[in-house]
Amino acid sequence: MIPTLNKSPEVGLKVSALSGGGNVLYLEGSICDIPCLFLVDTGTNITLLRAVLVRKLKKRLIYTAPNLTLKTATGEKAKIQGKLDASIECGSRKFQHRVYIADITDSRILGLDFFQKFKFTVDLEKNEIRTGSEKISLFSVST
Repeated sequence: MIPTLNKSPEVGLKVSALSGGGNVLYLEGSICDIPCLFLVDTGTNITLLRAVLVRKLKKRLIYTAPNLTLKTATGEKAKIQGKLDASIECGSRKFQHRVYIADITDSRILGLDFFQKFKFTVDLEKNEIRTGSEKISLFSVST
């Protein structure tokens, strides 16, 4: 379902991380069959993709209301350029999920919406996520 301009569920979008740095975790996976690393950010309430990467995915962008913005961790605003329904693979499973497009520092951010929708457990003590009986390792990347 595509929301109309006057009835949009995207109110209150926020992102908590602006760029990779210390104390961040990544997940190995793929989006639309392109291998990648996702920044795991449970403080972000949506899943995000950097705008310049959309062309590589060759997916049809769903345009959003022109005034739709998200609030970054520093309080700045970033314009949402659109959204797309993407296939996200992590571990042995593929998930269809709505991804929002914006000019963000990190190229791909898996947000809280993804983990809640697919009933993942995020275990920061063990640096892993779990869904069902599958455990998927998270890792840090030196910058």
